[in-house]
Amino acid sequence: MADAKVIPFDDDRSRGSAVQRPSRRRNTGSRRKGTAEPAPVREVQPLPVRGAAQGDAPVTHEEEPSRPSRQRPADDGGLERRIAGGLAFLRRRLTGDYEVDDFGYDAELTDQVLMSLLRPVYEKYFRVDVKGVENIPAEGGALIVANHSGTLPLDGLMMQVAVHDHHPAGRHLRLLAADLVFVLPVVNELARKLGHTLACSEDAERLLGQGELVGVMPEGFKGIGKPFSERYKLQRFGRGGFVSTALRQGVPIIPCSIVGAEEIYPMIGNAKTLARLLGFPYFPLTPTFPWLGPLGAVPLPTKWTIQFGEPIPTDGYPPEAAEDPMLMFNLTDQVREQIQHTLYKLLVQRRSVFF
Repeated sequence: MADAKVIPFDDDRSRGSAVQRPSRRRNTGSRRKGTAEPAPVREVQPLPVRGAAQGDAPVTHEEEPSRPSRQRPADDGGLERRIAGGLAFLRRRLTGDYEVDDFGYDAELTDQVLMSLLRPVYEKYFRVDVKGVENIPAEGGALIVANHSGTLPLDGLMMQVAVHDHHPAGRHLRLLAADLVFVLPVVNELARKLGHTLACSEDAERLLGQGELVGVMPEGFKGIGKPFSERYKLQRFGRGGFVSTALRQGVPIIPCSIVGAEEIYPMIGNAKTLARLLGFPYFPLTPTFPWLGPLGAVPLPTKWTIQFGEPIPTDGYPPEAAEDPMLMFNLTDQVREQIQHTLYKLLVQRRSVFF
């Protein structure tokens, strides 16, 4: 048996600089061929065909050549390389021989573990359709602005998988998250590893300046915690802080519309007193939660569509445009109207919530 070839998964990354996604390497190990030669074919005499006209070529019947000896599966080398790569990954985790950026983003863990955990939910459970991914630039900074819904922020995670798996450059989306995310145990660490950071202009400008793709959902808790009766109706987009950030960095704004997330937890009530006691912005009451206990926390398997709209450029404005309140209001309204119009269009095209 030939020695297995170990392909290292380590990449050169400097601490404190922008983290680039580790380059993907394909396992291109050569296939093994069987060493046994097929048995020689024994010649047989041609048999004349009855009723054939004189001068016609005779039809011959040859014996089927003997089968070659049984070979080992061709992907043994690939399996061994995957095992070796997994062991190397565990070794680096145990010894601390890996890098994270200044925001806590761990590109290797995201690619090899966290995305692999989210992908079955994305592909098999919500069966997400993605449109307009070509509107996301292949390189350089850009700000993706999306609607927010669903009681729990699963829409942001699904948007991350959509960008990573469907964009030709396999880009990573760095989401801006609310303060609550970073005070919850476990959730805080996972969010940091996935590349999330605090929703403030300083962090957003720094990421955009490093050429990262940044995602923001301006509705915040007003969007994610709205009642089911107001589904797919965009809430207020705040004071246009995301527009000011894009103007300062001169990056395009890409509207994003998500259909399907509104129905995963139909919020029919809000226990405000309990929410205040727990320190939450709301405490949802749905047809299944909290009545069914932990089972009620399972989201409904709705069918999702994520559409990225045409980018709105900001590099043509002068530097002082970021301080113009009227311009920020107009651009904010333009982004909001484009998202809302696309939501209505996708809802008209949708034939079923679940299929």
